Amino acid sequence: MRRLLRSHYGGLGILILVILLMPFAFPNSFYFDVAINVGIAAIVCVGLNLLIGYAGQISLGHAGFFGIGAYASAILTSSHGWPPLLALLAGILISGLIAFVVARPILALKGHYLAMATLGLGVIISIILSQEVDLTGGPDGMPVDSLTVLGIEIASPQAWYWLVGGALVLVTWLALNLVDSPIGRALRAVHSSEIAARVCGVDTTSYKVLVFVVSAVVASLAGSLFAHFSGWLTPDEADFLRSIQFVTMVVLGGMASIFGAIVGAALLTALPQFLTVFQNYEHVMLGLVMVLTMIFLPRGLVPTLALRLLGERR
Repeated sequence: MRRLLRSHYGGLGILILVILLMPFAFPNSFYFDVAINVGIAAIVCVGLNLLIGYAGQISLGHAGFFGIGAYASAILTSSHGWPPLLALLAGILISGLIAFVVARPILALKGHYLAMATLGLGVIISIILSQEVDLTGGPDGMPVDSLTVLGIEIASPQAWYWLVGGALVLVTWLALNLVDSPIGRALRAVHSSEIAARVCGVDTTSYKVLVFVVSAVVASLAGSLFAHFSGWLTPDEADFLRSIQFVTMVVLGGMASIFGAIVGAALLTALPQFLTVFQNYEHVMLGLVMVLTMIFLPRGLVPTLALRLLGERR
């Protein structure tokens, strides 16, 4: 356990170091934009990995909570004049309440029934955001006010980079603490065998609801940051394909690995930007990378590489 804790917080130190050093290698603002989008996606994936990787509960509708956070910030700031931080907190509260209400009946399902139920939830949210034209602007989208913190406007790519990087470090630190707590051990027990966990006295329903709410709240936070950063919001950010993208990031990086989720988000967000040199074949190349990864690194990038390195050391 002590070795696990040291590796976890050693990884957090590496993450902080990477965030601190990367700007020195960025030749222009385009790289800052890519890094910011990586950070926002990584925040979502860290929360989603708690649900999928540690608790073993699939969700194909998490982009819905991402969209709720984004549109809460957009509507409350642009249409009602709320302070951005208050709107962000309101989005978190709304997402948390919706997740709490739907979690108990949805998480009573298992397997593909659970996947279909979460998919349906995400589709419902996406349809509402598309159809409520007067409120959300419909498919055409709506503008979003800039983010201000303590009266200071976050406008430059550099400022956004440090804000998103700080948020990612905070969410990662909280996730690591959750994983290393009795709650994390209970979640792993639920993943291994829900029946056995229940026999041992674990309140499996409460823990599944808790992790579902936590992952939804984290997605909402990322959605709010994305809305203010992009300056324009459309319902596409809450659709089915966005949810699949988040799940793919988690699986590619490695389930039950906080840092695997970050690596998966980084690869699937940044790699398409740099595969454009293949012109019309960038999607083919991206798909090839993912297929080869799943064949040769079936547990995901980070867990598989970590096991191989430990095996070589032994």
